[in-house]
Amino acid sequence: MDAFTAAPTEPGASRSSGPEPARAPSLVRRLAPPLGGLAVVAAAFAYVGTVDPNEPGHYPVCPLLRLTGIYCPGCGGLRSAHAFVHGDFGAALSSNAVATVGYGIFAVVWTVWILRLIRGRPFRLRLPTAWAWALGGVLLAFSVVRNLPFGSVLAP
Repeated sequence: MDAFTAAPTEPGASRSSGPEPARAPSLVRRLAPPLGGLAVVAAAFAYVGTVDPNEPGHYPVCPLLRLTGIYCPGCGGLRSAHAFVHGDFGAALSSNAVATVGYGIFAVVWTVWILRLIRGRPFRLRLPTAWAWALGGVLLAFSVVRNLPFGSVLAP
């Protein structure tokens, strides 16, 4: 028999019907990505909580602010995170309102992710195109308003 012909099977032996069906990954394996993501976010917040961004020299200055004097949507984000870690939610909101709202959105999305994985259902974060444009519009409006005289309350 050459290598290209099938070997005869013994009587009573059954042929394999193909590969075994894939087993669902264990709960620990399913939870690894969200728990790893949370560990990274928690480490970043712990660092910002210990290294005060209000003291000069610890973090680089925003390049847009340095070159143009215009606040970007992220300006004040580190000060916001520092205040948030220390429980000063008012200061966090006044440093960067969008970032502070983002912390809450992250918490909700992360919780939904965990709950879906525990229940064995897939999690896919799909942002419809209209929502993506709306989010971009909100960030643009936030950036413009915080740089105008009447929007100085939104400036860091």
